[in-house]
Amino acid sequence: MDLISIVLIVAGLALFETVSSVDNAIINAEVLSTMKEKARKWFLFWGILSSVFLVRGLLPWLIVFLVNPSLGPVGALLASFSSDPKVLESIEKSAPILLIGGGVFLIFLFFHWFFVEPKHYGIRGEAFVHRHSVWFYAVVSILLTVVVWKALEVDPNLALGAVVGSTVFFITNGFKQNAQEQEKSLMSLGKSDIAKIFYLEAIDATFSIDGVLGAFAFTLVVPLILLGNGLGAIVVRQITISNIDRIKKYIYLKNGAMYSILFLGLIMLIDSFGYHIPSWLSPIATFAIVGYFFFKSKKSANLAGMESK
Repeated sequence: MDLISIVLIVAGLALFETVSSVDNAIINAEVLSTMKEKARKWFLFWGILSSVFLVRGLLPWLIVFLVNPSLGPVGALLASFSSDPKVLESIEKSAPILLIGGGVFLIFLFFHWFFVEPKHYGIRGEAFVHRHSVWFYAVVSILLTVVVWKALEVDPNLALGAVVGSTVFFITNGFKQNAQEQEKSLMSLGKSDIAKIFYLEAIDATFSIDGVLGAFAFTLVVPLILLGNGLGAIVVRQITISNIDRIKKYIYLKNGAMYSILFLGLIMLIDSFGYHIPSWLSPIATFAIVGYFFFKSKKSANLAGMESK
């Protein structure tokens, strides 16, 4: 892997982590605004350490280790840099299972947003689909059935990976929905800052799963994932402590994040069935999709500013 590829992958990971965590930053900022100064500083310092190293650092390593237990903890961390043929063979065999699970997760995540979640409509057709949100479960069920059917023709373990990906989605989605309800009660008076810190840590861990699984569409090299996602987490922290209302004006950033997630999920799904996808495609596509919706948001914000004058 040459230097240009490494830089492109890390930059793409950082951008993807940032835009996919915008909702997390907004939640953090709103809850932090109700906390005392000491508690805010504690979370912003120690919280970023835990979110970068404990979640975004350990989770990709843990996933690679669980899929390749024979490598051992150190081997799983450095596997992609190893010249041992047995290690490389183990990674090559396990990669499709990891990719299909992550791909199913990300595609389900996109369709949940596309059908169910409230949004600013960025492209034609989104409003129509949103009005028919009841079809979400039918669409993802049929999709999972087709993916598992095709995977069984290749390898039963591949089919299991797809089912695990869907299971992880529904578990984390349940946590997110519960967190949204908890946020309303936390914003009320009487809740301690300690309870709010625990809530923020839990919601940050839940949101980070999206970024971690999406990272495998860029690379399977765990140190690069740690670096790229870590940089993205730091940017999210800066967004949290800066003027969050300014970020809210970019109303289509979430759209960019979700269409990036769809594209990355499709890449992982296709790659899992043995079709070679160039390593540069994921970061380039992420920059293009997010860039389009960023400028669309900026144009919308400028028009809104002119109308308010």
